[in-house]
Amino acid sequence: QVELVESGGGLVQAGGSLRLSCAASGRGNIFSIKTMYWYRQAPGLQRELVAAITSRDIPNYLPSVKGRFTISRDNAKNTVYLQMNSLKPEDTAVYYCFDPSGYWGQGTQVTVSS
Repeated sequence: QVELVESGGGLVQAGGSLRLSCAASGRGNIFSIKTMYWYRQAPGLQRELVAAITSRDIPNYLPSVKGRFTISRDNAKNTVYLQMNSLKPEDTAVYYCFDPSGYWGQGTQVTVSS
């Protein structure tokens, strides 16, 4: 069993920044060896993969966020982060953390006003 708790969402003006955090916990969860993911889902749209980071800190990004978002991890804290800069209204969505064992966080709302 893995529990993921996201935080850091909020309302920000276009061009602003937010930093999301996802703290993982659970007996036997070996966070450091897992690729971790951030997804988002806007109203009426399918959930999409925003960024991923491997156990070796190799990141991958959705093309529309590349250069603006940075994913990182702190294995000592079992936490993955998503630094979001130059935010646009189209980034508005609920952002979810995903553990490849099949666990999702509860999501954190990000709203970018124009």
